[in-house]
Amino acid sequence: MGRLACANLAAFPLQILLRRHPEWASHPAAVVAENRPQAPVLCVNERARRAGVLPGLSFSAALALAAGLRAGAVSSREVEAAVETLCGRLMRFSPRVEPSAEEAGVFWLDGDGLGRLYASPKQWAAAIRSDVAAQKFSAAVAVGFSRFGTYAAARTRQGITVFRDPAEEKRAAESVPLARLEIEPEFRDALFKLGVTTVGELLELPAVGLYERFGAAAYRLHRMASGDLWAPLDPARPEEPAGERHILDGPESDSARLLFLVKQLLRPVLAAVAARGRALLALRLSLLIDRGGRIEERLRPAAPTLDEAQILDLVRLRLESLQLAGGVTEVALSAEECPATREQLRLFAERPARDLEAANRALARLRAEFGEGAVVRARLADGHLPEARFAWESLDRISLPRVNVSSASPDNGSNDLDDSNEDGLNGAQRSNGLNCSNENFLIRRIFSKPIPLDCAPRSTHEDGWLVLGPRHGSVDRLVGPYIFSGGWWNREIRRDYYFAETRRGDLLWLYYDRVRRRWFLQGTIE
Repeated sequence: MGRLACANLAAFPLQILLRRHPEWASHPAAVVAENRPQAPVLCVNERARRAGVLPGLSFSAALALAAGLRAGAVSSREVEAAVETLCGRLMRFSPRVEPSAEEAGVFWLDGDGLGRLYASPKQWAAAIRSDVAAQKFSAAVAVGFSRFGTYAAARTRQGITVFRDPAEEKRAAESVPLARLEIEPEFRDALFKLGVTTVGELLELPAVGLYERFGAAAYRLHRMASGDLWAPLDPARPEEPAGERHILDGPESDSARLLFLVKQLLRPVLAAVAARGRALLALRLSLLIDRGGRIEERLRPAAPTLDEAQILDLVRLRLESLQLAGGVTEVALSAEECPATREQLRLFAERPARDLEAANRALARLRAEFGEGAVVRARLADGHLPEARFAWESLDRISLPRVNVSSASPDNGSNDLDDSNEDGLNGAQRSNGLNCSNENFLIRRIFSKPIPLDCAPRSTHEDGWLVLGPRHGSVDRLVGPYIFSGGWWNREIRRDYYFAETRRGDLLWLYYDRVRRRWFLQGTIE
C-alpha cells in the first residue's frame, strides 16, 4: 500500500486508569502525577476537558473546576507494560511498528507491501482498530503519508481517517488546534496569548524566532509540521521468548531422568523471564522423539508464576501421562510471558538460605566412604604451565564467603510500588543466596595431564577434524593462537593455544606443541 498509519490511544495512561476503574467512565476523570493536592494533571478525558480541566493544572485547581473529578496515579511501569503488549499485537498487522518514545499510546505502522493482505487502507486501519478494541482500549487510526500528518489527524479525529493524497493530509494537519497536541503547557499558553491556536498559524511564525524564544521543543514541532524534519521509521524489534534447548547424547525414555533435565533447563528460563520483570504465563515443552517426530506440549499454571516447584509438578504429570514411541533425543523449553507483580519478583529474588550444616554432613559421609582425599578444592599456585597454576587441597568444611557490603541495597522503607518492584528485580540480578554475582561465567576444566591427539586440523577425514570423535562432530571454528613460550631454565616449551568449537557446541582448549610437533587437549570450557 505504501502508506503510513498512526494509531493514537488518546490519553493512554487515562485509558489504563479507566480499565482499572470502569465505573469512572461517566465522570470527569484525570491522571495525576501523585496522589496529593498540588500534583500536576497529566491527561484528562473529554468530560473533564469540557469543564475546563487541562493538563498542567494542579489537582486542587482541577477539582475546583470539576467538582466530580475522579483522579488517580498510573505508574510508569504500568504504562511501559501496556505499550509493550500493544506493540507486540500491532506487529500482527505490520512487521514495522514504532511506538512513540515521547508520547505513550502513539504507534506508527508501515503499510508498505501489505496490499495483497488488505483490499484497501481503510480495511487495514479497521483491522488495527478492532484488535486494539479487543484489548479494551480505544484508538483513532489515521492512514496517510507523513508522521506529523497522521499523528495530528489521529489526535483530533475519532475512528478511522484515510487521506487520499499528501495535499489533503497537509490541509487537515494545518487546521488542527494546538491544544489537541502533546506540547508543553507553558508553550501552549504563550502561543494562545499571541493568538496562535492552530498548526497553520504556528507555521506562519519564523522557525528561528520560535527557537530563540521557546527553545528546541518548539523549533522541532515547527519543523515536523512543515515537513522539514523527516526521520525514517524506527521499528521496535520483537523480543525473543525466553527458552532453553538441550540435545541428549542418546535416546532417553525414563520420565524421571527427563524431568531432572527439564529442571536444569527451567531455572535459566525463569531467571530470564524474571529479569524482564515478567512471570511465566505458560511453558511450551518440545520433545524430539528418536525416529518419531516431535511432540509439542503447552503447560499452563493456574495463574502466572515464577514458582519452579509448581511448574515442575505440571511437567512431571505430563511426562508420566505421555506414551512415547521412542527415546527422547532433544528437549526444548519456551516461555509465554506476562507482566509480573511485585510480590512474584520479590519471591523469586528471595531464594531460601542454603543449609551449610547439611552440606558439611554430606561431605563427612563422602570422606567416610571414599577416604580423606575424596573431598578437595582447587587452590591457586605459582606455576609457569597452565596445569601447574593450581593445586588440590583437602576441604574440611563449607563456609559462606564474606559479604560484599557495597552490593547490598539499603532498605529505605519506601512503600512506593515502582521503587519496590525495581528493587526486587535488581536484587534478583545483583546477587544470589551466597552474596555472589549472578552473572554467567565460563568454567575451564583442565586435565591433570594433557591428552595427546592423533589427528591434526588439516586431516583428510571426510568429517573434518574429529578431536573428540564422531559423536561430538568436527571442529567448526578455531580461535587463536595464544602463544606460550618459556622453560629456558629447565627445558624449552613452545605452545600455540587455541579455543575450538565443535559442530555439537563443545568448547575445547587445546594447543600445538612446537617442540614435540603434536597437538594436545588441555581441557574443556563449560
